[in-house]
Amino acid sequence: MKQFWGFIMCLMMVACVDGTQQEKLNGVSFVASRNPVTQKDVDAVREIHARCAAVMPFGFIRDKDSPEIIFDTSRQWFGETRTGARQYVDLLHENGLKVMMKPQIWISRGEFTGNLKMDSEQKWKALESSYEKFIIAYASLAQETKADAFCIGTELEQFVKHRPAFWMSLIKKIRGVYGGKLTYAANWDEYNRVPFWEQLDFVGIDAYFPLSDQKTPTVAELRQGWQKHKEEIKSLSMAKNKQVLFTEYGYRSNNYTAKKPWLVDHSQDDVNLEAQVNATQAIFEEFWSEEWFAGGFVWKWFIDHERSGGPMDNRFTPQNKPAQEVIKSFYKRTS
Repeated sequence: MKQFWGFIMCLMMVACVDGTQQEKLNGVSFVASRNPVTQKDVDAVREIHARCAAVMPFGFIRDKDSPEIIFDTSRQWFGETRTGARQYVDLLHENGLKVMMKPQIWISRGEFTGNLKMDSEQKWKALESSYEKFIIAYASLAQETKADAFCIGTELEQFVKHRPAFWMSLIKKIRGVYGGKLTYAANWDEYNRVPFWEQLDFVGIDAYFPLSDQKTPTVAELRQGWQKHKEEIKSLSMAKNKQVLFTEYGYRSNNYTAKKPWLVDHSQDDVNLEAQVNATQAIFEEFWSEEWFAGGFVWKWFIDHERSGGPMDNRFTPQNKPAQEVIKSFYKRTS
């Protein structure tokens, strides 16, 4: 367990130099690429004072009714495979960054994974078998690479709801092959119904909570929008005696970014950099000083930093936008 001591130390709440902020798991969601990661790519992550990264290999399902997960194939991008994930983890570790292995599922045509549900016992059993092979393969890789944490699933509400016994058994099997910290990335409207938080080390939440109907909400308006959600999150943290980790957090740089933060579309005509800045600042101000809050992984960070984001981009990445400077400032103060 010596290899995990650094991660445990990362969780200890120690005051920074100014005595006002506490050390957090300041992370980025490191997007899988066609290519191997380079030192230059990691330097860009270090430049914003991130100290953790989520590495995200992928499995694919042909349609929402199929129980078969296809993964680690020659047709996938390099970063989506076991070989790619290993290379990413190794270089991140060489640079002193902690890593959360976070294998995810993509359903054809972008179907929401939370709706993945089988219509027969036979299909449920097939899905369970396929998912176990997928997740154990990456739990084993996490152990081999000494990944500091492992996420057992991402936004799989119907799968969790209908097959809780499977998930309880799966967690035990994961513990049998991997010795680090475990979490599950629950969607923002799912986290309080997850039945197995006691068996994990963090309450993981993909924090796309609706906060404001305004086109460009102020930081104050956004902080007010957080209050109800924050109290419920804190209550669960206290009840389960687990720190909360935002397995994903972030906002698009577009109008109404905090109205339905989970929405993904391909429009490019409503860039709003100020809205992204305000929403990013508000989440930091509300959560990063709380002892029950462990930190989070901003969604999302592309490897080719110089060509990512920018002032005409309305997508989630903060790269080469004013929000990047907000993240850099808060991460520097809380690392």
